[in-house]
Amino acid sequence: MFRPDVDTLVAAIGDGQVLAVPKSEAGVSMAATRALIGRRVRDLHLVCVPTSGLQADMLIGAGCIGTIECAGVTMDEHGQAPAFVRAVGEGSIGLVDSTCPALYAGLQAIEKGLPFMPIRGLIGSDIVDRRDDMPIIDNPFAADDPIVAVKAIRPDVALFHAPLADRQGNVWIGRQRLLMTMAHAARQTLVTVEDIHDRNLLDDERYGPATVPALYVSAITLAARGAWPLGLPGRYGADGGHLAEYCSAAATSEGFAEYLRRHLAIEPAAAE
Repeated sequence: MFRPDVDTLVAAIGDGQVLAVPKSEAGVSMAATRALIGRRVRDLHLVCVPTSGLQADMLIGAGCIGTIECAGVTMDEHGQAPAFVRAVGEGSIGLVDSTCPALYAGLQAIEKGLPFMPIRGLIGSDIVDRRDDMPIIDNPFAADDPIVAVKAIRPDVALFHAPLADRQGNVWIGRQRLLMTMAHAARQTLVTVEDIHDRNLLDDERYGPATVPALYVSAITLAARGAWPLGLPGRYGADGGHLAEYCSAAATSEGFAEYLRRHLAIEPAAAE
C-alpha cells in the first residue's frame, strides 16, 4: 500500500495506459508528474477530469502523451497551454474533444457498472457529430425523446494528490468529490499525500464522509507540497511566479527543453 518514494509509486504506470488526472485546482500530483517525465513513459491516453493545465502540458511537452481526452487544457490566468497548443497544431498527439458533463458521465457509468450513461446537453453540438462513440438513441420510456449515450470511461490508473491519508490506506479528499469518482472508476488509484494521520479517517465524523476507502486505493506515497507549483485547497496556493516562468519557457520547444533541464535535471533528448 505505502511506497517509499514517488518514483516507486509511478512505476505502476506503464506505456500506453489510460491515465485519469484531475483539474488543476482539485489536487494534482505534480510530484508524480515529474517522476513520470523522468521515467520517459510514452503513449499515455490522458483523461482529464474534466480539464487540465500544467500537468497535461508538461506531459505533452515531454512526449509522454499519445492521446488526450479533455474538455480543455489551459494555464488559466497565465494564458494558453503552450505545449498542448503546439502539439495539437502539429498533429503530434491525438485529441478526443469532450465536455465536462460527458467526462463525468463516462466515469460515473463505470461507478455504476454500466456500459454508458445517458445525458442530454450534447444534442445539437458538433462534438456529437465528430464522436462516433456518442450515439443519439431513443428514450425507451418516452416517444420522440432523443438522448446521447456516453460510453463508459475505464482508466487504468487514477493519479492525484490529497491532503491526508491514514495508516490503513484511506485517503481524505475534502470537498474534491471528483477524486472519489476517479478512484471508483479506475483499475488502480495512486495517491501522493501531504501528511499521514495516525487514526482511522473513516472512524472520524469530520473526515469520514470525504474519505476514499482503502478498498479503492492501490498505493500511497508521502510527498510534502506534492502539488507544487499548483496549489492544494486548504493547504497552499499556486506559485504564480513559477507558472509564469513555465509559460514563458514553454512557448518554444527549445525553451521547454531548457525548463526540463533546469528544473527536472532532464536532458532535452528526454523530451523529444
